[in-house]
Amino acid sequence: MNLKEIRLAKGLSVPKLVEISGVPRRTIQDIEKRGDCKVSTAIQLATALNVTLDELCVTWNPVEQTKD
Repeated sequence: MNLKEIRLAKGLSVPKLVEISGVPRRTIQDIEKRGDCKVSTAIQLATALNVTLDELCVTWNPVEQTKD
């Protein structure tokens, strides 16, 4: 999960993310440590961060296919 990277890129502290998302601080810390969470929590965080679930949850970059 890309939570910490997205949070830092947006210049948000954990307390600020708690405030805008409604997700408890401990939950955010656990997600940033473990890298997973319930779908409902991911939706709350994605909405608060104004990103898609894919941007939040996908940790691999698919190979871009080019046209021949």
